[in-house]
Amino acid sequence: TDKASLLAKVVQRVKELKEQALETTEHDNLPSETDEITVLSCDYSGDGRLIFKASLCCEDRSDLLPELIDILKSLHLKTLKAEMATLGGRIRNVFIVAADKDHSIESVHFLQNALKSLLERSNPSDRSKRRR
Repeated sequence: TDKASLLAKVVQRVKELKEQALETTEHDNLPSETDEITVLSCDYSGDGRLIFKASLCCEDRSDLLPELIDILKSLHLKTLKAEMATLGGRIRNVFIVAADKDHSIESVHFLQNALKSLLERSNPSDRSKRRR
């Protein structure tokens, strides 16, 4: 083979690998089969508010989103970005929120505890079946 055709094959392979990498990162936001909560502090904004990322993965149910909204409002968290993915009766909610500067550190712990409580209230019979 000549250099031009070899270069064309290399370019094509690089494109394929880029597409595979994009697909892999997209699947990270899909719901898993296990209930999960993560709350990670990211950074402080210019005005002193703590910005953090929270993720909740659980069985989908009709009252989940209203309860999530109530939790965020009760903790005085401002939602900067929210993503939601559903698959096979499961849901993953990922949101970036800003805590008010007077309660930054406490907000991370309060949110984590509120999300744990939310998971515990959701379908206890389904959760016990899932653990077996």
